[in-house]
Amino acid sequence: MTVWASPIKTGRTSILRKHFMTSKILQPRDRLIVGLDVPTIDDARAMVNTLGDTVSFYKIGMQQVFAGGLDLAQDLVDQGKQVFLDMKLLDIPNTVSKAIENIAKLGVTFTTVHAYDHVLLAAVEARGSSNLQILGVTVLTNLDDSDLERMGIGMTAGELVLTRAKTALNLGVDGVIASAHEASAIHSVVGDKLKIVTPGIRLAGGDAQDQKRVMTPSLAIKAGSDYLVVARPVIQAQDPQRAAALIIEEIANAA
Repeated sequence: MTVWASPIKTGRTSILRKHFMTSKILQPRDRLIVGLDVPTIDDARAMVNTLGDTVSFYKIGMQQVFAGGLDLAQDLVDQGKQVFLDMKLLDIPNTVSKAIENIAKLGVTFTTVHAYDHVLLAAVEARGSSNLQILGVTVLTNLDDSDLERMGIGMTAGELVLTRAKTALNLGVDGVIASAHEASAIHSVVGDKLKIVTPGIRLAGGDAQDQKRVMTPSLAIKAGSDYLVVARPVIQAQDPQRAAALIIEEIANAA
């Protein structure tokens, strides 16, 4: 694994930033993150049992966090699974810092904050020497250009994603949450220095549901996404384990 570090100057501090380059080849199985977006913790544990050794990486979001999901996250870590704790934090720096300090103690792999500079910086500083990796949320995949226009944001989704990706890189963040539609453009700007974690994944012919910027697993990998977050196409499948296995196979064939 190639590791390089460079000091990043900010108005408040100098951060030593480490990048784990893509010379470390990710295994297809580890590139699939299954979202445990089910009603209860018991449902989530049952889904983990159903998926067995097929899945090694899980996302726990707000739905589960407020139902006891932090205990589930700890249990999954203890079982040797990787966990993406999807918190999408957005608050004043002190509040974000204290939250990240506690998240870092859980041993999870990823957590998310919204990609505003003060939030990103607070999160990077607060994770300290832990192995927690910070992901900046660029633009939610249920938003498109018309949504941003209604919000008064004078950029397209693609432009805003690139702006926030550059900010994330400069502040020492490990990766970004972004649609596969922007993955190639992100790589053209930051190279392989940020991990790209992509939600809004749908199987060919599947229903986009409430998502707008979606893509199939194979096309997302080819576009440059490093990890795919998949919930409904797996957890709502008649055979979730087979659905996960097919997605992993699709990832392998596209890599």
